[in-house]
Amino acid sequence: MGLSSPELYLAVDIGGTFTDIVLDTGKERLTSKVLTTPSAPERAVVEGTAAILARANKTFADIRLFVHGTTLATNAVIERKGARTALITTEGFRDVLEIADEGRFDQYDIFIQKPQPLIPRRLRFTVPERLDVHGNVKLPLDEASVVRIAERLKAEKIEAVAITFIHSYVNPVHEVRAREILLEHCPGLSITLSSEVCPEAREYERTSTAVTNAYVQPLMAGYLGRLEREFRERGSTAPIHLMTSGGSLASLRTAVSFPVRLIESGPAGGAILAARIAAERGEDQILSFDMGGTTAKVCLIDNGQPFKARVFEVDRSSRFKKGSGFPLRIPVIEMVEIGAGGGSIARVDALKRIHVGPESASSEPGPACYGRGGTEPTVTDADVTLGKIDPARFAGGKIKVDVDKARAALDEKVGKPLGLDTQAAAYGVAEIVDENMSNAARVHAVERGAEVRARTMVAFGGAAPLHASRVAEKLSIKRVIIPAGAGVGSAIGFLDAPAAFELVRSLYMRLDRFDAATANALLEAMSQEATALAKEAAEDQPLREERRAFMRYAGQGHEIPIELPNRPLTEEDTIAIRQAFEAEYDRLFARHIPGAAIEIMSWVVLVSTRERRPEKLGPVSAKPAPAPSGKRTVFDALLGKAIEVPTYERDSLEPGTQISGPAIIVEDGTSTYVSTSFDATVDAGKALVLTAKNSEGRP
Repeated sequence: MGLSSPELYLAVDIGGTFTDIVLDTGKERLTSKVLTTPSAPERAVVEGTAAILARANKTFADIRLFVHGTTLATNAVIERKGARTALITTEGFRDVLEIADEGRFDQYDIFIQKPQPLIPRRLRFTVPERLDVHGNVKLPLDEASVVRIAERLKAEKIEAVAITFIHSYVNPVHEVRAREILLEHCPGLSITLSSEVCPEAREYERTSTAVTNAYVQPLMAGYLGRLEREFRERGSTAPIHLMTSGGSLASLRTAVSFPVRLIESGPAGGAILAARIAAERGEDQILSFDMGGTTAKVCLIDNGQPFKARVFEVDRSSRFKKGSGFPLRIPVIEMVEIGAGGGSIARVDALKRIHVGPESASSEPGPACYGRGGTEPTVTDADVTLGKIDPARFAGGKIKVDVDKARAALDEKVGKPLGLDTQAAAYGVAEIVDENMSNAARVHAVERGAEVRARTMVAFGGAAPLHASRVAEKLSIKRVIIPAGAGVGSAIGFLDAPAAFELVRSLYMRLDRFDAATANALLEAMSQEATALAKEAAEDQPLREERRAFMRYAGQGHEIPIELPNRPLTEEDTIAIRQAFEAEYDRLFARHIPGAAIEIMSWVVLVSTRERRPEKLGPVSAKPAPAPSGKRTVFDALLGKAIEVPTYERDSLEPGTQISGPAIIVEDGTSTYVSTSFDATVDAGKALVLTAKNSEGRP
């Protein structure tokens, strides 16, 4: 939101292991990490907020704005812990979730297994009704069938329903009437209409998005309601805004209605932080690397803008393969996310291979070294054993780390099966997780046609600074930036997010038969709706509007976005629109088809506050490193042996300070390992900048 007022701003990011909290007073920024409380996530938020407010000598009543991101919706889908949900669809479309798009993410695997639908077949009901592609009623809604289904829903104790009728994205009349009937017979039922959550063509994606929204809605509505109540009872009157997957802020009411838009809210905050870090330092090509307690996220950022997409897959059954998860048609910052975090569990398979993740020890019971009952070895246990983590400083000293328990878990589950000593077992775990993350970055870059080696890495999250040097070595990246407050980077990013709402609606139109009146009526209605929803989170800031159309050559299967003028369109505009389409098509595919028919499939209106453009940082004078605060023995992966390295307190390092690797730089939220391949400098923004000692990124 580009916040610059001296008033108090709170940002909270709930992860699978830690809940990160940032308090911005205008004069200073306080940060904290507390263990997530899965059974009641609001408890960690409230208790952590109370503690950080006490440090600032403030109260809940002093909070001006609360910005929140959470993985609760994502975890509910992955762990199948959402509401008891039913689907009501048009007669003949009961099995759209299984049929999907008839694609196979691995066409040669005869044992292929797709993720099980969130709604079993017996809880999918159909109703006689039909609209044509233009929204004309061909078969009226059979209201008696809806009444009978309502009785079934009560008998099955259904908590949420998704209604997805064919072609309802053009005309929602039947979906709206079905909702009215259901609420008459089942008061309090949570109902999602596909015409509201995803008014676009493509039946499978629209149904999948509506089903996912319905599945998580009661959970998210309950959680957000309890959170708001807890804050109000403690004196806070601040509005609560939620981070969306597209990198913008939404109001609490919008988040309750469309929780599917929160699926990637936490990682989106990290991408916004990385974009700001890049802009401040004049970096044009960035690889954002966010490693927390449960997952690692990789995102590409060019010219200060993260790559964005219209479709995101959740719960992939095959880690890197498109088509193996549930597609969600929502605005999203495009990234790859894998089960590789500090809490990721290591194991040895029948072929004597080490595997790390995607299973996580989370916060309960947590890694073995937490001493909270966990017995499985994790990445954090390996880092402790390798000497990268100071047991006395972990999470700012809030969590006591038991090195002996970490070593015992590694010995039992990795060392003994492979005949390795403790240090070798820990090294094996660390190497596997670092290679998993490096491979995820390579695959993601290849899919986007991007080169990784030429990029600067921005690393943040509780575990990323510990692993950034090694991942950079594997990717031959020569420059790594660890921003200030890296341990809670995503939460810091929330404070830079604009308030916005994006609407997408399908309305087919040939460019050579352009109907300006119809297009303008649709765009104006979308503008009014998006403006109203964006204002709820805009805090009286001025709004701007962008319009786009998703277009393709007639008969193609996929579209590309083209900017539209932000004014009523005329027939004469079709010439400029065609030229813009052909120019973009030529940029993407190195050719275009002169004179070919072009069709518009969907229209987009984005209303948002203006993003604050950060000022570029200036140079700083070089300063020698201060005396080390201590020394620690660390196993260096590239050298393949344990070495003694100096440790430094990050808070004591002034801009311009130069440190030669290897070294460990310690702070409350994380620690940065500067390997033998890199030297470190503190820049004008107090970020640590790791630079390879030679052009190949090798010592």
